Amino acid sequence: MKLANQLLQTVILSVAALLLGTAPSRAQSASLSSSSSPVYREVTDETGRSVRVPQPVRRIVSLAPSLTETVYALGLQDRLVGDTEFCDYPPDAQKKTKVGGAVNPSLEQIAALHPDLVLVTKGLNRLETVHALDNLGISSYATDPHTVNDIIASTKKLADLLGVPEAGASVAAEMERQLAALQRRLASSPAKRVLFVVWHQPLISVGKHTFIADALRYAGAVSIVDAEQDWPQVSLEEAARLQPDYLAFAASHSEASPPGLEALSTLPGWRIMEAVANRRYAVISDAVNRPAPRIVSAIEELARQLHPELLAEKPENLNENSVKEKMEKEKTGKDKDEKTPPPPIQPPHLAFSLPSGGLRGSDAVPGGRACAR
Repeated sequence: MKLANQLLQTVILSVAALLLGTAPSRAQSASLSSSSSPVYREVTDETGRSVRVPQPVRRIVSLAPSLTETVYALGLQDRLVGDTEFCDYPPDAQKKTKVGGAVNPSLEQIAALHPDLVLVTKGLNRLETVHALDNLGISSYATDPHTVNDIIASTKKLADLLGVPEAGASVAAEMERQLAALQRRLASSPAKRVLFVVWHQPLISVGKHTFIADALRYAGAVSIVDAEQDWPQVSLEEAARLQPDYLAFAASHSEASPPGLEALSTLPGWRIMEAVANRRYAVISDAVNRPAPRIVSAIEELARQLHPELLAEKPENLNENSVKEKMEKEKTGKDKDEKTPPPPIQPPHLAFSLPSGGLRGSDAVPGGRACAR
């Protein structure tokens, strides 16, 4: 009997030891399983879509030049694993893995980069691209700014989504400070009447509800085109009748001026405009075409050309980064291979003309310069 009791105690102690030994292992296994489960944050993007975004966002693909610039402005370039062939600023963006164009990106290439988030913009990217990303289980977030203030707000929203709200607040505050300082300097001067030329044959300008038209207002100008359509075609007769004070053009950072500018005075219709006859042209950076923080430098640049009497000297609101940026752009232009012809000015991508409530559908795909956004 005594022997039987000893055997029973031995068995009980062995089982207890076994259970105690496996308990930490089970707990550790449960902990590992819990930590490996992805954490998502549900947000509403700027087109009203509900999006589940993995947290934290460590790998980003940008499908628009403006979004690539914003990622850099927020100091998150190390998280940017891919962008489009039109993402050319800052120069380092050209070194990123390219996933094709903004309108027709390679889904295979995007998937191979294993992004946590793909950034798109309503004014450029296709709804079909977003649907395809959804089917692949890849989250995408869309922006849709229509004013300069929208651009500032969009920058802050992106920063918050990407986990750097302080950086977004800092960039937004600097943009607001520069714009406020510029407005103080321009307060005493009447606005110049400007024809912003997106494309000259046929003549395409900007509508009053675009962020470019809003940028003109910040630069002490007003567009002579009072159109509801975002990118209206304007008759030369109407433009000549309205007689703008200046013609404004955007040139890429590799161009001194847009191709064809010198020939305008020889073209029928154009030469009867006083601004053409007197060569009152304002040529600014193509940053004005991109709803990103750098648009402020383009606004300042335009203001200096339209109001030289007020802004002949370097304005106080121009910080050191703005000056360095201008010098860098000039150097880029000089260093570019002279044998490579500059790209022609083209009308904005038809993606700009969008139905409300969603990204652009395939019926608005053909033609244009995708790098405008």
